[in-house]
Amino acid sequence: MTGITSLTQTTQDDDLAIRDLLARSQEAWNRGDGTAYGACFTADASDVTFVGTVYQGGAEIGRAHQALFGSFLSGTRLHLEILDIRRYGADTAVVVTRGDVAKKAPRRLGKLATYVVVRGADGGWGIGAVQKTQHRPLMEAVSFRVQPATRPAEG
Repeated sequence: MTGITSLTQTTQDDDLAIRDLLARSQEAWNRGDGTAYGACFTADASDVTFVGTVYQGGAEIGRAHQALFGSFLSGTRLHLEILDIRRYGADTAVVVTRGDVAKKAPRRLGKLATYVVVRGADGGWGIGAVQKTQHRPLMEAVSFRVQPATRPAEG
């Protein structure tokens, strides 16, 4: 039983570390700190924004976001809710979140993001990729009505 207990504890510890990573990225965003935001990503990370821009690498992600924090995103806060963490081996996880960016608390979290997080050589977790999508409830409802088989299974 000790092996199972330590495996369960390791998984729980890793899930906490992954949650902490996303919380650090959120805190960096909320401070308008592009350098700290970029540091949450791996050196070879990909960030696909909801408008379709692709940034490569933590340094570029941080640099670009610092420019955004100084203009379009000035004073905004990242609101984030983790919906699911799925582990794929000991060193990789996919995290699905619901969130939004606004100066005040949004009425609803209208964006979804899928993160791939990876364990680095130092044992810490970093964001290897993120892709953001605007949720379109009306289009989704039309799709489900026209073709009910497209509705996801209840989780």
